[in-house]
Amino acid sequence: MDTDSLLLDATHARDPRAVLRDVFGYDAFRGDQAAVVEHVVAGGDALVLMPTGAGKSLCYQIPALVRDGTGVVVSPLIALMQDQVEALRELGVRAAFLNSSLGAREAAAVERALLAGQLDLLYVAPERLLTPRCLELLDRSRIALFAIDEAHCVSQWGHDFRPEYLQLAVLHERYPQIPRIALTATADELTRTEIVERLALAGARSFVSSFDRPNIRYRIVEKVDARRQLLAFLDEHRGEAGIVYCATRAKVDDTVQWLVSQGVDALAYHAGMDAAARSANQMRFLRDDAVVMVATIAFGMGIDKPDVRFVAHLDMPRSVEGYYQETGRAGRDGEPAEAWMAYGLADVVQQRRFIDQSEADDAHKRVSTGKLDAMLALAETIGCRRVQLLGYFGEAGLGWSNCGNCDNCLEPPQPWDATEAARKLLSCIYRVRQASGFGFGAQHIVAILRGQATPRVVQHRHDSLSTFGIGADLDETAWRAVLRQLIAQGLVSVDYARHQVLVLTEASRALLRGERTLQMRRPQAPERTRAKRARRGAATANTGSLGTEAAAHSAADPRDEALFERLREWRRAQAAERGVPPYVVFPDKTLREIARERPQSVHGLARINGVGTHKLETYGQAILDLVRDEAPPVAERM
Repeated sequence: MDTDSLLLDATHARDPRAVLRDVFGYDAFRGDQAAVVEHVVAGGDALVLMPTGAGKSLCYQIPALVRDGTGVVVSPLIALMQDQVEALRELGVRAAFLNSSLGAREAAAVERALLAGQLDLLYVAPERLLTPRCLELLDRSRIALFAIDEAHCVSQWGHDFRPEYLQLAVLHERYPQIPRIALTATADELTRTEIVERLALAGARSFVSSFDRPNIRYRIVEKVDARRQLLAFLDEHRGEAGIVYCATRAKVDDTVQWLVSQGVDALAYHAGMDAAARSANQMRFLRDDAVVMVATIAFGMGIDKPDVRFVAHLDMPRSVEGYYQETGRAGRDGEPAEAWMAYGLADVVQQRRFIDQSEADDAHKRVSTGKLDAMLALAETIGCRRVQLLGYFGEAGLGWSNCGNCDNCLEPPQPWDATEAARKLLSCIYRVRQASGFGFGAQHIVAILRGQATPRVVQHRHDSLSTFGIGADLDETAWRAVLRQLIAQGLVSVDYARHQVLVLTEASRALLRGERTLQMRRPQAPERTRAKRARRGAATANTGSLGTEAAAHSAADPRDEALFERLREWRRAQAAERGVPPYVVFPDKTLREIARERPQSVHGLARINGVGTHKLETYGQAILDLVRDEAPPVAERM
């Protein structure tokens, strides 16, 4: 195959756009990428906030290839480093990593390559970078830039705090002339301030992109039968890869066992597992197309798999940042994806207990409570979830109020004035304590309200209270929803030390006296199963959520789909031969474009997004042979 006219030594071209095209295979930068690259190439420091899937990595990878020397990337997880290095090597980039997974001989080889100027990018764990040996090694090397990935790990208020990140200001002190770029997908105003202060980035230019992930559909449901609800959701995503997050290790194990019994190909991941088993499960998830990983948040930043089609939460996260970070692992390739969460009263009670019983100081507890309140507001809102989510990160005044790609926009909930019901519930809590001298939990209070003469209600003679049966018009789900709102708004608290007894707060007086009201969403009926493909193809007029390209998948030409599947089979074989995940060879998005465009020449294939010079040399002829076997071809693009 003659590719001479296409080849360019991009690492010496000193032109960022040439590097973008010839190494990474893309014709144009997206969003703020060009501005960030230009700023860092010129030697400036930068703080970059971009949503997952928006191309943060290119913001330091391209400057590292353009500037003299080696780009040093601080990355918190071994799996993430390995994944990114594999992907870069497939592009023909000279990349390596230094972490505890390497033996002494392998680490020494990487060090020699760095000193000899034979590396374009070096990924280093923060613990390794901060050692005297590594710092001395950097002193003797030519460094192009320092990139601090997952920079939110520096925040002690955040959901992914890493103590060693606090020491990374040493890079500014020791190498003041070398540009630094800190990157994250998740940071509210408080976290951004911490990043700047703790990494000594006071003079850095900030690039804050929109936090919107328009290809992700958000759906939050009330827990009725969480396992069955999860199974119905997974049925909509048969044959697709996804992640299910649980709050505890025990719940991960139980959920995996149950899903496997239901015929789901599910694996477990949590910190309590044997390291070898954990690693094996992660590797299988990365390299297979349709595995469901059930995990705690320990299965986090190391996930660079672009074709994760869904993320599900069986328990509510502690913060919007955590929720955004975890759901952002779906749809990194820009294709349609879904974020689903089931939550209930127990989630609210549990999260409040975590905060109240933590050993943190009062200031930290106040911040944690505020973050939990924001998460509850997202779960309970009757408005557009995307508007609420983006508003949390400071994106207000979006110019639209209906994204067309969340459950509340697709099936608007019924608003409900729950003031009277809330007063009944508060009165019942008060009467029970007055009659017995002590309090009771949610199940007992709801039984009294609904007029259920359970053995315990009769035993304590609570069937004779004035509040017995005054709420018979509402079912248990509705009452638990009202109670969840009251706890979320601080009108009821839970005494965890005494079997989760419900207690009125000072704030509840205003509601009892008629000085305030309670508006909430009407409790949902049990979810009905939804058609998988039909619902995922919709786009929104307000935000263009899925875009015309993604929407077209639902109506793809059967011949294109057949070629796409053949290309995936070919990719699977190539990946197995090279010992890399399939998406490192080519992502689904590139294969879909090949199947749709059916290039008949090297030049035609070179125009496909994601096909750079090295991949054209490595795989071009095999792809062209596959395409030519399919008939009829479509006209090549001009």
